[in-house]
Amino acid sequence: MKTTTETMPRVFVGTYGKYNRGSLGGSWVDLEHFAGARDAFLAYCAEIHKDEHEPEFMFQDFEGFPREFYGESSLGDGLWEWLELDEDDREILAAYIDATGDESVSFRDAQDHYVGTYANGAEFAESLADDCGDTKGVPDWLVHCIDWERAWERELRFDYTTSDRDGGLYIFHN
Repeated sequence: MKTTTETMPRVFVGTYGKYNRGSLGGSWVDLEHFAGARDAFLAYCAEIHKDEHEPEFMFQDFEGFPREFYGESSLGDGLWEWLELDEDDREILAAYIDATGDESVSFRDAQDHYVGTYANGAEFAESLADDCGDTKGVPDWLVHCIDWERAWERELRFDYTTSDRDGGLYIFHN
């Protein structure tokens, strides 16, 4: 799930009735105005298509939000939560979905499992050892002799789920 910060989340809303009559009539709708307000979004779409009796909305195109939330006849429930998140939280959620393969998870699930973002597994292993106090009292020269990458690959990797993204290695508790 790759997001983009350059494009405002929006969707092109037409109707099946217009489409079946050969028209792509509709409008781009900026979704940022409807964060957490699905009913208000649907009311706005109804207003756009008030020339039809009981319009059946058709979402003909989208941009600026993850593909997982887009469908021609509906927008995923997770989209409304996603719209309320800031860019950093959106990236954490995207990384968690990427790591688990589960597109139905909530941000709370991702947040509960999120450990942090690191340049690589070795950086995480060293940070974890420091946080646990495992390197206290050990001379710096000896700490620098530890093969942190090997520690990550042999000992730690199996206890965590990861997503390697442009922003680094996102690490989550299993």
